[in-house]
Amino acid sequence: MAITPLDRNTALVIIDLQKGIVSYPTAHPIDEVVAHASALAAAFRRHGLPVVLVTVAGGAPGRTERPISSTERPADWVHLIPELTPQPEDLLVTKNTWGAFTDTNLYAHLKERGVTQVVLAGVATSFGVESTARHAHELGFHVALAVDAMTDLDLDSHNHSVTRIFPRLGQNATTHEILELLHKRFE
Repeated sequence: MAITPLDRNTALVIIDLQKGIVSYPTAHPIDEVVAHASALAAAFRRHGLPVVLVTVAGGAPGRTERPISSTERPADWVHLIPELTPQPEDLLVTKNTWGAFTDTNLYAHLKERGVTQVVLAGVATSFGVESTARHAHELGFHVALAVDAMTDLDLDSHNHSVTRIFPRLGQNATTHEILELLHKRFE
């Protein structure tokens, strides 16, 4: 199914494209994911639409069978990658869980701006992106997923999210398709 037109009040939310995360081996070339996410950010800014840059600084405290590594992280681990060219008007969100809405001010900021739809991109597809998509859907946002502007640490996990989970939460699209919709809507 092709993506439908974007809402007039759409925000871009980029998940965890930070120095520490992009250094991990990924299922798809990270340079391509970063290029697509950066192109989306530039287009959203050009059209005066909100850009949200999310970083992860910790993890949920519950016990798991596969705990997060406790090794020392470099000081710049949480810094956004420079390719995103953060701007003063961008909303910066730091999270300590997989999803960008939990215990952050993201929902309030989006509602304050009248946002009705979010376009999601970033890493990892089956962790931060999927958790944020689930929560956005539950909160009543229309969700679009820029599937070529995201990747995962595991190809099977990425494919499962994109083919099985995301169609139940929103609409999948390529960066090119989203850029075309932005052009049609705002130019």
